[in-house]
Amino acid sequence: MNVDSIRAYCLSFDHATEKLQWGDDLCFKIGGKIFAMLGLDNPRLCFKCDPECFAELIEREHIRPAPYVGRYKWVMLDRLDALPKTELEHLIRQSYAMVSAKAPRARHRQGKSRANSRATKSKRRRPAERSTRKRR
Repeated sequence: MNVDSIRAYCLSFDHATEKLQWGDDLCFKIGGKIFAMLGLDNPRLCFKCDPECFAELIEREHIRPAPYVGRYKWVMLDRLDALPKTELEHLIRQSYAMVSAKAPRARHRQGKSRANSRATKSKRRRPAERSTRKRR
């Protein structure tokens, strides 16, 4: 797979978004949480795996624990052709499913901006609620 086909595949998932972060890293997110990162200048790919798959993948050539997040079972493919297309698609789909399961549900449905504005509104109400409570 190449950069364009990986980008298209990641954006094909429900509610998936992309954001350029940390220089040349294109981050694919669900509910504000990253499920895959694609390096553009130096093509490489990071994604989350289950522990069993992680152990198997890091034994392969051109695949290693991802910097900073390897302890959370993220792998980095130093080359985009380190895995066959079907296997890579399956692993990206698994990463999306694992991250999606833990992402806030409100952000899935309404998008990040509306979820953030709702959180801000609830923070504004809290001081008033506290002032009406009886102190012990």
